[in-house]
Amino acid sequence: MKFALLDWAAVVGYLLITLLLGLYFRRRSSQSTEDYFVSGRDVSWWLAGTSMVATTFAADTPLAVSGLVYTQGIAGNWLWWSFLPSGMMTVFLFARLWRRSGLLTDVQFAEMRYAGRPAAFLRGFRALYLGLLMNCLILGWVTKAMTSIVGTTLGKSDATSLFICIFFLMPFTGFYVSLGGLWGVLWTDLFQFVLKMGIVIAVAYYGIKAVGGMGALLTKLAAMHAANGPAASDITGMLPDFSQGLTAEALWTLPVLTFLVHLGVQWWAFWYPGAEPGGGGYIAQRIFSARNERHGLLSVLWFNVAHYAVRPWPWILTALAAVVLYPGLARPETGYMLVATTQMPHALRGILIAGFLAAFMSTIATHLNWGSSYLIADFYRRFLRRGASEAHYVTASRVATLLLVVAAAYVSARLASITSGWQFVLEVGAGTGSVYLLRWYWWRINAWSEIAAMATALVVSVAVHWWHPFTGSGPVLFAKSTLTTTAVTTVVWVIVTLLTPPEPQDVLVKFYRQVRPHVTGWKPIAQLAAEVPPTRDLGHNLRAWLLGCTMVYAILFGIGKLCFGRIASGVLLLALATVCAGLIYAHISHPSRGFEASPAD
Repeated sequence: MKFALLDWAAVVGYLLITLLLGLYFRRRSSQSTEDYFVSGRDVSWWLAGTSMVATTFAADTPLAVSGLVYTQGIAGNWLWWSFLPSGMMTVFLFARLWRRSGLLTDVQFAEMRYAGRPAAFLRGFRALYLGLLMNCLILGWVTKAMTSIVGTTLGKSDATSLFICIFFLMPFTGFYVSLGGLWGVLWTDLFQFVLKMGIVIAVAYYGIKAVGGMGALLTKLAAMHAANGPAASDITGMLPDFSQGLTAEALWTLPVLTFLVHLGVQWWAFWYPGAEPGGGGYIAQRIFSARNERHGLLSVLWFNVAHYAVRPWPWILTALAAVVLYPGLARPETGYMLVATTQMPHALRGILIAGFLAAFMSTIATHLNWGSSYLIADFYRRFLRRGASEAHYVTASRVATLLLVVAAAYVSARLASITSGWQFVLEVGAGTGSVYLLRWYWWRINAWSEIAAMATALVVSVAVHWWHPFTGSGPVLFAKSTLTTTAVTTVVWVIVTLLTPPEPQDVLVKFYRQVRPHVTGWKPIAQLAAEVPPTRDLGHNLRAWLLGCTMVYAILFGIGKLCFGRIASGVLLLALATVCAGLIYAHISHPSRGFEASPAD
């Protein structure tokens, strides 16, 4: 692609807008670390929720979804669709608890919930492990994806594209993030999300138009399916082909075993940024920044609706067009960029690259701000430099942001592939999710529970990769190895919990008074804090959780049915979603389950 003056004007205009937003919020974010990292806890739900969606809409996301559809059919998206139950648990079971905690980062939870050296170690270790190692790994693979996009759109070599990303795009992003803090990140995320959605819808439109329209697309896909015979499943199927068997490796097939692991185990057992069981990371950061408990809950609810039901279909439709237009691709992820660069009109090339810049920079911005919050609030301020002024810590936060840019650039240059980074992050978190869920609802969980879960998951996942005890295709190997890691990790952390002493009573009582979790798992502690009215909302919240999952899946599949011309079933599913939304509204609005003001409000 050759860029004309108008194309460069669109790119420069986009960059100027993001820079101006960073400069605009510089003073507002400079008053304290609370202003810099959680926007003074004064953010509306729609802004916080949209920022979450924009963060998860990275430059690699459309490419990854295209690869899944190209190889495993639409059902391949259960790899990430299966995290919805975890997201909805965050909405109804954990968002209010996080907001009541009054924390600055979720890593601080360790020294709020636990005590002594194990708690301090857990906080410091997680600050470095998540804020530096994992964060830079994620930033690295997102940058690697953007490198591929820059090379495709500008016709540059991999080395030149990497140079552009590392020495211009990342430092530019780090600069405006260091200026505006979370306020700047939130408002640039809003602008970037609108731009990104407009671009991906346009790519899908022109891709389908190139095939001959939706009818022609479905006809050609059906012909390809018939030509492949029993060796292929229906690529447009939204569920796996159960007739293929548990470990089938046919074309356009998601193995049933892998699907069962995704939907039955992955959502509660795996730790993954943005989909942590019980919430955490930048999801918790946005909840902390919300005005009150109600805004915190609604922000995560909007995030889950937009993340799972609103965004996917433009990517999926583009991937289906790529299957017809470019069959037999050696690297299926490239199908998305082939459609984008060859089928969109030349007049939109500048806006196209601006949209991918938005996808890249929104994710980079959040991870830089979130990662520096760990490094400064949970490591530097906690262990290295106590008692300094707020101005000092804000300056240190800006320096940490820029240092993360350098570290992430190095990781990107060394990372073998996007997939290798993603798989590592997902697999080393297998089995840890259950302890993150139960630590809020069972008083007996202690710091050693979390330490044992993290250490065991890491050791077992490395051992499985080292010895290669399983056979099968990539998705089947993933299912078998993660099932093994989850089982061993869960058994180990439960045993460690029962063999180690509970946390001191004064720490548990203080936590119970502050957060007010459901009383059933906290009865021994509740008796020591009799003045606190017992919370008994778990049953109601679990029903709301089921309604939320049903609502989002109904919207997701209803939109898909309408796209494929199955009007009756699509309307029926959307009607079901409407009923669920009404019941959720009644649940949230019920006086007996009202929202209380947080101590920080």
